[in-house]
Amino acid sequence: MVGTEIEGNAHGNGVVHATNGAIEEKLDELRKLLGKTDDDPLRIVSVGAGAWGSVFAAMLQDGYGHLRDKVQIRIWRRSGRTVDRSTAQHLFDVINSREDVLRRLIRRCAYLKYVEARLGDRTLYADEILKDGFCLNMIDTPLCPLKVVTNLQEAVWDADIVINGLPSTETHVVFEEISKYWKERITVPIIISLSKGIEAELQPEPRIITPTQMISRSTGIPMENILYLGGPNIASEIYNNEYANARICGAEKWRKPLAKFLRQPHFIVWDNGDLVTHEVMGGLKNVYAIGAGMVASLTNESATSKSVYFAHCTSEMIFITHLLAKNPEKLAGPLLADTYVTLLKGRNAWYGQKLAKGELTLDMGDSIKGKGMIQGISAVKAFYELLSQSHLSILHPEEKKPVAPVELCPILKTLHKILISREAPSEAILQALRDETMNDPRDRIEIAQTHAFYMPSLLGQ
Repeated sequence: MVGTEIEGNAHGNGVVHATNGAIEEKLDELRKLLGKTDDDPLRIVSVGAGAWGSVFAAMLQDGYGHLRDKVQIRIWRRSGRTVDRSTAQHLFDVINSREDVLRRLIRRCAYLKYVEARLGDRTLYADEILKDGFCLNMIDTPLCPLKVVTNLQEAVWDADIVINGLPSTETHVVFEEISKYWKERITVPIIISLSKGIEAELQPEPRIITPTQMISRSTGIPMENILYLGGPNIASEIYNNEYANARICGAEKWRKPLAKFLRQPHFIVWDNGDLVTHEVMGGLKNVYAIGAGMVASLTNESATSKSVYFAHCTSEMIFITHLLAKNPEKLAGPLLADTYVTLLKGRNAWYGQKLAKGELTLDMGDSIKGKGMIQGISAVKAFYELLSQSHLSILHPEEKKPVAPVELCPILKTLHKILISREAPSEAILQALRDETMNDPRDRIEIAQTHAFYMPSLLGQ
């Protein structure tokens, strides 16, 4: 039975349901497509409990969790992660500032443990608080209670739909383990990846590996059954009912019914067939968001400087996607909005700001307390390594000689010097912007769009 408390027909996060009949009808449609019998619930599990993965599971729980006989919604996270005392104190303050949360915990006889943790008399665990609706990476935004499973085999072995909420750096390893539990499966599960990271593979040939490709490679699940969902969203704002939209990308067989199933009054989901562009852009925007945070901090939030940076970084994003996809979708509409909101307020932009202010250092690593994985760091390394391969050379428009593609991406090169090789301080990002030898961003876009730079081998195509 799903662990939640829904009263009447209201969402746990305050959104009023459409009629229960309409909700149940959407669920029944998806169940029918998956061949579910009346006595067999649809099993959905989210793997990974970062901010977006937890919010996504909570939205499903809020929307469908009251239909317990027809659907089971669970979330997996590793056990053993402790909550330090300062976080426990913060959590206690959040609980007491929300009467609805306070009442819920008292009713569930769970309030006392938070009192004891605040006093240092008890240790809380991340999986324990997630059951009560608290994500360790997003303490200020209480969620609905969730059914948490810490045994991976138990979580996934019979799942019909698996949500990948893991960073790209963990996706391959975890799904390789999952594949062991699926060897005897008769039916093929559907996987929806939320991961916005990218990894590079240099042998036997240089190529980008996207999370959906990692999943397919690890499990043998055909790409037809693996989809990517992305859009302009900040997890905490979505759960607090800010209007948002997203796109689910992949094969038509599943993306259209899933778009309908996932759609909620405040979270509109469209479908799109261009998986490559959306997933690559999902990784690229994290790369350039770190630089956006640096620029914002170093210029005291100068709108002019941020707009100059935006022009250059988006032109590099367009250039890179034209290397990876034959006819990539234009950086416009939701794709552009996704980039904009990430540069404006995502965790990678936050990281860039803190780094430029000296409040964080590179030696602290890419997993930051209270924020989770900063995926843009590994993505900077991945894209730089891939695009710096000399045998992938293209003709430089001014120097008229072959160069590695990265030579036409000065912002990416600078971010690599700051974050990976550590050859330059954060201030180098401004020096790159103010370099009078930099071409008009429009030139880079025209090069990408008018020359045959598409390199299918970069995505193993």
